[in-house]
Amino acid sequence: MARLTREKAVLKRAALKGAAIDYDEAAYAVEDEPLLTARANAADLGGTVPVRPSAGATLRFLAIAIGARSVVEIGTGCGSSGIWLLRGMRQGGVLTSVDTEPEYHRLARKSFGQAGFATNQARLILGRALDVLPRLSDGAYDLVFCDADQSAYPEYLTAGLRLLRAGGIVVFNDVLPPGAGPATDGVRELTDMIGNDERLVPLLLPIAGGMLAAIKR
Repeated sequence: MARLTREKAVLKRAALKGAAIDYDEAAYAVEDEPLLTARANAADLGGTVPVRPSAGATLRFLAIAIGARSVVEIGTGCGSSGIWLLRGMRQGGVLTSVDTEPEYHRLARKSFGQAGFATNQARLILGRALDVLPRLSDGAYDLVFCDADQSAYPEYLTAGLRLLRAGGIVVFNDVLPPGAGPATDGVRELTDMIGNDERLVPLLLPIAGGMLAAIKR
């Protein structure tokens, strides 16, 4: 209970500030041409918001830190977060990315190719994540990144933990939503679930829109 209380307090303090803290992106999280193109594609298309450079650099760091070979991404967007993840994964690694929008996948494939990744390094699956994830193998993944419907974050956590190996990491983006509503309720429930699960070692990263990560023991 003490750990859960501390996690809630941190989330509350960060939310009251209105936004999480970004480190010096100009020095540590530079977007090159493929990432800038992916961001421009997202702006042109609308409906999807790429991860901030600081969040992307964090994903790359985590993937490198655990030597990730197999990663699941919920919410492909136009490929920004996928590029960061692939750049952190070990040689020969495969990113499995799930989204409901065919146009996002089309643009993401272009972004991955522009970034120099082979077509077999990204497996893009079209469909609802909660329909797709049950078809993926138990304990076969090193990292699960969730950047989609925040109201479904609790369900994504349950599905993600089944997919993760021991020592794997689950990461949720934008955990500091303003105001109230289904998104805020989903994040609140997610925080409770992670804080009460003894299998997990959680960490709130106060960057970009807030990232909540947890290592599976």
